[in-house]
Amino acid sequence: MGRPWAWAIGLVVTALLLAWALHDVDPRAVLGHIARADLRWLILAIVLATATFPLRTVRWRVILRAADGSRLPWGPLWHATAIGFMANNVLPARAGEVARAYLARRQLPVRFTTALASIGVERVFDGLFLVGLMTLAIAAPSFPRNATVGGVSLARVATWAAVLFSTLLVGALLVVSRPVWWVALFGRAFHAMLPVRTADRLTHLMEGVVAGLAVLTSPGRFLEVAAWSLVLWLVNALSFASCFRAFGLGVPPESALLLQGLIGFGVAIPSSPGFFGPFEAVTRATLAIYGIGAEQAVSYAVAYHIGGFVPITLLGLASLARTHVRLGELRQAEGTGG
Repeated sequence: MGRPWAWAIGLVVTALLLAWALHDVDPRAVLGHIARADLRWLILAIVLATATFPLRTVRWRVILRAADGSRLPWGPLWHATAIGFMANNVLPARAGEVARAYLARRQLPVRFTTALASIGVERVFDGLFLVGLMTLAIAAPSFPRNATVGGVSLARVATWAAVLFSTLLVGALLVVSRPVWWVALFGRAFHAMLPVRTADRLTHLMEGVVAGLAVLTSPGRFLEVAAWSLVLWLVNALSFASCFRAFGLGVPPESALLLQGLIGFGVAIPSSPGFFGPFEAVTRATLAIYGIGAEQAVSYAVAYHIGGFVPITLLGLASLARTHVRLGELRQAEGTGG
């Protein structure tokens, strides 16, 4: 979709979800809950949430390698990560994913498509671990049986999400098991259906995508990515649980696993930059399962969301200055696909 449509759809979705999340909520009560929150636990929650971005960089360094297989330096990958997540907060249509790949190509000896494919590998691992940790929360004795969000069974959501991400992983494994064969197959298909120049370009792009999936061919690196993914999402869940303590919410710790999973999938829908709307709506609906009232849930969502939004946005802007990249370049990269 063109950017005007992306903006329009995102703003409509944000407006509708914010309207639902904030209906029957007294703004003064929300501000009162936030003012009474335990600042120590709230700061810990924000620190832990921000710590997930360096962890993402560590994991990305395992996934993305130079053409000769050597490790890439930490600094450029950190700047690309910080700028990418900052871009998700200020640009529409999840432009941060393209921005990360663009910055990686600009600073490092890697192809844009290879960097973008490596980010796709990240998303598959994220989805699998979010589903797995959600399943633990659903299986816990504290979870209300037959709970639903928006009329949909959470057990069914977890099942279908597990099927989706498992299918994606199996498909990627099949591709990297015979990369030359798959590239040749796609190349023949492209040349059979498209003009020669276009087919050549798409075949070249396919080679970059396959290179980005190379981590899946190494059992050691595969396990290392899985380990860092587990650490990342446990730290993230701990940040949600710390914020529970800040607001005195009487919910079991494992509910943080459910909340982060539903938010992770909820923010995938089109919305305004920063995922305002989906975040608040999903938080209110999820905490309602555990008997938390709307005003407390919205207070929690607003404080956590803004607390997590500000640090990475500032870090991304600092990295933008360090790398001498303009925000306009990221918009251009998004529009041209890198």
